[in-house]
Amino acid sequence: MGAQGSFTIDGATQRKSTADCPLRIGIGHDTHRTGPGDGLRLGGVDVPHDRSMVGHSDADVLLHAITDAILGAAATGDIGELFPDNDPANAGRDSAEMLSIAAAQVNRLGLVIVNLDTIVFAQRPKLGPHKSAIRHRIAEILGISPDCVGVKAKTAEGLDAVGREEAIAAQCIALLQQKSEI
Repeated sequence: MGAQGSFTIDGATQRKSTADCPLRIGIGHDTHRTGPGDGLRLGGVDVPHDRSMVGHSDADVLLHAITDAILGAAATGDIGELFPDNDPANAGRDSAEMLSIAAAQVNRLGLVIVNLDTIVFAQRPKLGPHKSAIRHRIAEILGISPDCVGVKAKTAEGLDAVGREEAIAAQCIALLQQKSEI
């Protein structure tokens, strides 16, 4: 039987078992503004750039999207509930630490990460030279094989805030599986 937990709907406590859903898919998205700076962090990797990310934590949009995807797949909320931006303890916090905590929470529910597919939307910097390092860093944080982490990069063709280099966004789809199903 899967891990048990409880939740409340309309004031009534309900039991929840991850065995009810042995395969789970979650989607995560995040966007952060950019500002003047000397580099940014994407996927836990420092990337040279003439701009930096603006956010309450280290503003790693890719790790934030992954965190939301795995929390969503486990139906345990989102990054803002686990790490509220009005909590001073989260100011400047390392997003790798946040992802690690979320992954441990998901693991305690009896779920494991099967794979991730991610997209970073950035006009600049070009991420091709950094994608392998990003894949390996994400895999290291989560304790999975780099072959289970897909990283793609897209520009916005000069359109919207991403295209004007005012923001960088990321999306992730995560597949989780009940441990007993492996």
